Amino acid sequence: MPVFEEPRHVGRPNMGDREAFLTRVGEIFDRGWFSNDGPVVRELEARLAEMAGVRHCVATCNGTIALEIAIRALGLEGEVIVPSYTFVATAHALHWQGVTPVFADIDPRTHTLDPEAVRRAITPRTTGIIGVHLWGQPAAVDELQAIADEHGLSLMFDAAHAFACTHQGRMIGGFGRAEVFSFHATKFFNSFEGGAVMTDDDEIAEKARLMRNFGFAGYDNVIHPGTNGKMIEVCAAMGLTNLEMLDATIAVNRRNHEAYAAGLAGVPGLDLMSFDPAEANNFQYVVLQVREGAGTSRDALVEALQAENVLARRYFWPGCHNMAPYRDLDPDAGATLPVTEQVAGEVVVLPTGSAVSVADIEVITGLIRAQVGR
Repeated sequence: MPVFEEPRHVGRPNMGDREAFLTRVGEIFDRGWFSNDGPVVRELEARLAEMAGVRHCVATCNGTIALEIAIRALGLEGEVIVPSYTFVATAHALHWQGVTPVFADIDPRTHTLDPEAVRRAITPRTTGIIGVHLWGQPAAVDELQAIADEHGLSLMFDAAHAFACTHQGRMIGGFGRAEVFSFHATKFFNSFEGGAVMTDDDEIAEKARLMRNFGFAGYDNVIHPGTNGKMIEVCAAMGLTNLEMLDATIAVNRRNHEAYAAGLAGVPGLDLMSFDPAEANNFQYVVLQVREGAGTSRDALVEALQAENVLARRYFWPGCHNMAPYRDLDPDAGATLPVTEQVAGEVVVLPTGSAVSVADIEVITGLIRAQVGR
């Protein structure tokens, strides 16, 4: 029998106060306004923009649509430089629109884009850079902005991992020309499903709002190409409800991260990612790298944990460049991505969130120590 009868998951949804959510749903029913830029969506947008310190938050039905809308609003075409070590939606949002993602290598410490690798990837066809903030840590914001300015490129960020996190004390959301968030159910802050484009650029915000609603500017007046990217009211209600418990959720995540750090301290060959104490972090991800000195492989560790109903996960393995269609478009991409391939083969993300207790973590770290001891 597994150690845990019920699985301990990575990304199990955090749920806010049920009664507060149902009260909001009741108000939605009373109004009879379920979609199309309703008052709950507008309230969520206003609160998120204020929190991030940006002029505009454009809520969408999911984070991938938000990426696609931001890419179009920025006018990206030709080639855009991205990390391969990211969720495949980052690359797909480009490829889906006929833009070529060019993969650049990552920093071995932060797992985000290496600015020097970005420089090497620039060609005459390059129009932009999409940096990805990972594990709640910011990408090399200032260095990437300097490169973009030097070469006349547009810079935007995939901030799906970085809600409620900071860079140099400033909340992520207003860097580059736009930043894109995901509020998917597995994110520590969720709206069931949803996303957002945040920006201080009025023109980008106006285009994004048009594009998420078929290009309509008032009744019967289509003035821009568009799609159906609207967030619905009930999702915004979940977002507002979870926003009210944000600090409590982060506190649980922090507690869990500290428990993992204590339980794995001194174990040879294992590196638990730590975070800058001077910056705000959501502690959504507990990221462990299994090195050669561990005496076990990452995959063997994942298999052993899953056998005990600890549903740890390899993350972003094997890298976008090894997935379809990108592996066929550039079969030799891995030659320029040595750090990406190394990190993709070492990382395992461990269960955390409000459904995981410190007692659970003591058991999980015991299982890990036992596997490494073999």
